[in-house]
Amino acid sequence: MKTILHKASDRGFANHGWLQANHSFSFAQFYNPEKIQFGALRVLNDDVIAPSMGFSTHPHDNMEIITIPLKGTLKHKDSMGNKWETIQSGEVQIMSAGSGLMHSEMNAKTDEYLSLFQIWIIPNKTNVTPRYDQRFFNAEERQGKLQTIVSSIDNQDEGLKIHQDAKLSRIDLAQGQNYTYNTISKSHGTYIMTISGDVTIHNNMLSTRDALGVSDTDSFTINTNSNAQLLFIEVPMS
Repeated sequence: MKTILHKASDRGFANHGWLQANHSFSFAQFYNPEKIQFGALRVLNDDVIAPSMGFSTHPHDNMEIITIPLKGTLKHKDSMGNKWETIQSGEVQIMSAGSGLMHSEMNAKTDEYLSLFQIWIIPNKTNVTPRYDQRFFNAEERQGKLQTIVSSIDNQDEGLKIHQDAKLSRIDLAQGQNYTYNTISKSHGTYIMTISGDVTIHNNMLSTRDALGVSDTDSFTINTNSNAQLLFIEVPMS
């Protein structure tokens, strides 16, 4: 088993006033040659956006983009015809940018901050027709068990669909409750983001917003030191 530990305090950080951005991988003005990507995982941004603020219209292409609001409500419009769709905490949004699209995303609330993860995954097909989807995922369905939120468009697994042999899933564990994660294959790696709590994985101690990349293994076990919420991003490593 190979592991790489990314502590929350070692992430790139940018304070734009309206946006507090934490970058797990090189992004915008943050560049670290040792943090370009983890397999097909290219971006994991942990953003806090001020009320009524956001990103004006901008382009994307040939990237699978997943947005997970953790607190608050996002609103989104794009060149595919979506007009200020709202994505609330508990929902997940995906966009296959494919041959190209334009979109805007804003904090839908005038009186509260928006906290979200935005994840970019390099696709296994280029120049596909752009597509959009979103879905609500009940937190009760991930209590002590894995909840798949995103999977490959080429298989019958649960969750929203993207153009990559990847899987995103969540689990909420109680203190003292351990869990063994089984990987898709040994050629995949899994990036584990600790949304909250304290866990130990293969002698690595993780606290809130710490992350661990695990590869070259069929499985690994999470030992919980407190109540914990975890996000797994499993991607091909080559």
